[in-house]
Amino acid sequence: MDLDERRAFQAEAFNRIGERYDEAFPHKEGQLAAGLWLLERLRPGAKVLDLGCGTGLPTARQLVDGGCEVTGIDISPVMLELARHNVPEARFQEFDLAGVDAGFGRFDALVAFFSLLMLPRAEIVETLPRIGEVLPPGGWFLLSMVEADVDDVSIPFLGTPVRVTGYLRDPLRANVEAAGFTVVDHSVFPYAPLTTQAPPEIQIFLYCRRNA
Repeated sequence: MDLDERRAFQAEAFNRIGERYDEAFPHKEGQLAAGLWLLERLRPGAKVLDLGCGTGLPTARQLVDGGCEVTGIDISPVMLELARHNVPEARFQEFDLAGVDAGFGRFDALVAFFSLLMLPRAEIVETLPRIGEVLPPGGWFLLSMVEADVDDVSIPFLGTPVRVTGYLRDPLRANVEAAGFTVVDHSVFPYAPLTTQAPPEIQIFLYCRRNA
């Protein structure tokens, strides 16, 4: 499928999933730990772009409560409606993260938690340096992926087919560093969703800075 077809396919999948996502993944320890790590390094009022914000929980909520100015983007109108309800203080818009570049604005930090995995590897490689254009040198970029050696495969997820990509730890780090970031820390969390409609997973979190 071409890029427009893929975007429509993935958006419709998450429109159907909606609030069931938070029901299946209620305890997002890795995301919360990453958000806290970021907040400890940001000034009050810092501007943060949440790439693939989903329902706004927990990340946009956590960052707003921590004093940040948050913009969230997602391709699912249903997810965005939930995000606006959950985090009315943030700004949300329908936008494809693969289209983010310097023209989108300027931010102190980016977060991309389990959103890049919705792209094929070839598009991830193209997207990583582009999204870095919204950061100043030294700006923070936090991302997470599910550890798996797969590229653009279809899986059933909460009763809905989605297409996903994964990396093993070292190749993921290599791709991020090749895109112009320095990985300054990382964490790994095993996670078991509260449903049989999504498999257990290993979550990788990378804490990065944009190079000068």
